[in-house]
Amino acid sequence: AAGFFDKGSWKEYLSGWGKSTVIGRGRLGGIPMGAIAVETRLVERIVPADPADPNSREAIQPQAGQVLFPDSSYKTAQALRDFNNEGLPVMIFANWRGFSGGSRDMSGEILKFGSMIVDALREYNHPIYIYFPPFGELRGGSWVVVDPTINEEKMTMFSDPDARGGILEPAGIVEIKFRLADQLKAMHRIDPQLQMLDAELEATDDTDQDAQEAIKEQIAAREDLLKPVYLQAATEFADLHDKTGRMKAKGVIKDSVPWARSREYFFYLAKRRIAQDNYISQLKAADSSLDYNRALNVLKSLCTVDWEDNHAVLDFYSANHAAIISKINEVKVAAIKAQIDALQKQLGE
Repeated sequence: AAGFFDKGSWKEYLSGWGKSTVIGRGRLGGIPMGAIAVETRLVERIVPADPADPNSREAIQPQAGQVLFPDSSYKTAQALRDFNNEGLPVMIFANWRGFSGGSRDMSGEILKFGSMIVDALREYNHPIYIYFPPFGELRGGSWVVVDPTINEEKMTMFSDPDARGGILEPAGIVEIKFRLADQLKAMHRIDPQLQMLDAELEATDDTDQDAQEAIKEQIAAREDLLKPVYLQAATEFADLHDKTGRMKAKGVIKDSVPWARSREYFFYLAKRRIAQDNYISQLKAADSSLDYNRALNVLKSLCTVDWEDNHAVLDFYSANHAAIISKINEVKVAAIKAQIDALQKQLGE
């Protein structure tokens, strides 16, 4: 986070609590932002002794990196509520492998604190940018609580080309989707030597038990030789589904953003969203029947540049401010006329 924001602007808060999550505030090109990042190293949670109990002792509990625990989940939800009240856009550097699921964490209300993250995101009124950093990954329940469908108007997800994302890790998918029986079928379908041995086994007389046993031993030896190869190939194939290109093709992320140009990309995106959300708020105030998407379509209809180019759209907003305000006034006049017509129709009835 310190390398992403302007030099000297990053300040971490609540560093002694929920250490597996890092929260703070910084500036990106002068734009104030909140940030939520992940501690990838092992940390220790210190539970102090109870002063009212002479037999209690201080306890030190290790917490793995890239995992959401009850305290770090609550810290994340609380930080989102604070950032929302301060009117800050948020950068979430998503690099979680999931929630802690031990019995201690279940009794520590991990489900409740995880759901608080969802509630905080659903109620957020400012842009939220979720970014998978280089070689980072987002897995399991941690994807569920930051999925952009929670608040589609405000949340957008991005990824570095070297990051990964998916509910299950490749090894887990292979254990479910490509079990040993499926691997053996694939071997006998693809491998020429196994096909030859299968043909020899079929051609062998049922009364020749020794020959059949010899061929079966050769088949088993060949299968044992191929198992690691097929498992590795299947794992690599499953990993391809988690890469940035596939995530973008499936529509779960907005764009692929290399870390080297992430500051520039998110600066122009943040500037654009500030101007765009301001215009959308004015359009919705001018015509109460407009929702977010319809108001956004009004802006799209005015835009004469590539809608996906944040820098170009930002320049368009700056150069055509008067025309956009004029369009907002037209929408307001049309909405008032529609209200008058509706009232006259009611009076006529």
